[in-house]
Amino acid sequence: MDKFESYSELVKKNCRMAKVMLDEPMSAHTSFQIGGPARVMVVPETVQDVSFVVSTAKEMELDTLVIGKGTNLLVTDSPLDKVVIKLYGGLDDIGSVDDETIYAQSGAPLSRIAVFAMNSALTGFEFAHGIPGTLGGAVAMNAGAYGGEMKDVVVKTTYLGADGQVRTIEGARHNFGYRRSCFSGTDDIILSSEMKLSKGNMLAIMLKMKELAAKRRSSQPLDMPSAGSTFKRPATGYAAALIEEAGLKGQGFGGACVSEKHAGFVINRGGATFDDVLKTMELIQKTVYEKFGVELEPEVKIIR
Repeated sequence: MDKFESYSELVKKNCRMAKVMLDEPMSAHTSFQIGGPARVMVVPETVQDVSFVVSTAKEMELDTLVIGKGTNLLVTDSPLDKVVIKLYGGLDDIGSVDDETIYAQSGAPLSRIAVFAMNSALTGFEFAHGIPGTLGGAVAMNAGAYGGEMKDVVVKTTYLGADGQVRTIEGARHNFGYRRSCFSGTDDIILSSEMKLSKGNMLAIMLKMKELAAKRRSSQPLDMPSAGSTFKRPATGYAAALIEEAGLKGQGFGGACVSEKHAGFVINRGGATFDDVLKTMELIQKTVYEKFGVELEPEVKIIR
């Protein structure tokens, strides 16, 4: 029995409600539908589970990777020698704090949170309804769409620090910026957040969500596997516009290419590998830099 197998037995014994899988294909847990087997994947049910799986992995000197729905990940096809902690499917409670504040655990999908807000006649979260990820990733990277961002609504966040302590921050301490927060580049694990919204009309909120969903369907390749916007917005202009102007629509390697529908998306058009996507991203970066002198920074998180 190797360390990963020993670890999985410990987690099963101490976190009886958690789901534990050995050699689980990451392709089944990423929106790109790409990724080799993770040596161990754990779906914790409670905050206590999260604390145990993280601290035990640290004690056993096993690397960890925390994911939600895997909608912003490009994962290697090779075996992933890590403990993957998947919060989606376990830590996903949503509820009310007061008349204008809701809370959600980090594994809760943004779409479900938006519907909960709508059913509570609270406005301000409509922008997030079509973002395919979970709360934790959205807060960590200050996700946004159609003029709204998580920084506009998040007022409090509870997280498990790298030292194993559970802490809470409020307001400006989130240090939100464009696709970043105080959690960016840290080993902290977001557990839950509170969001301050405003009283609204349920029908108007529903219609707004439907309007934004229609815009998304008409402009984005939602029928193809991808990780959403592949690159961050550069200091000047827009990544998609630069990629399109560079004549890269439809270009790529193997099963990966730049979407014909929206140049900001690299898609898996069938059987794409990790290397196919990576080479396509490198082609985009090289071509855009040569033509416009703009360096594009990946928004997709690359896991090797």
